[in-house]
Amino acid sequence: MCLMSYESEPEPEEPLPAGPLYVPVRPGRGAEAAIRLFRTPLGTRTAVGFTSAARLTATLGTGQRFVRLSEALLRTLCEPLGAYLVTVDPALSAPAVTASIPRPGRAPVRNA
Repeated sequence: MCLMSYESEPEPEEPLPAGPLYVPVRPGRGAEAAIRLFRTPLGTRTAVGFTSAARLTATLGTGQRFVRLSEALLRTLCEPLGAYLVTVDPALSAPAVTASIPRPGRAPVRNA
């Protein structure tokens, strides 16, 4: 016999807000800064925030500037730009591209 009533239970809630985030920015006009937007592996625009400066530095490097924003404010600022997703503490990032890209129509040379 089940003693729990499931009819009145609410739907699962969204995760709690992440709290103040370290948000990467790029230089804007004058002394202003602009929030950096990224893309998910599937190409969706996303705002990114980190829960600590150490996590931001480990992912984006020591030269990355940042501001502190609440998750709610980050969402509010980025939604008009088409970034409806906020990614907190992304675990993976691609290394900077340093190799030259081959010209179209030329296959890269492979040693057998």
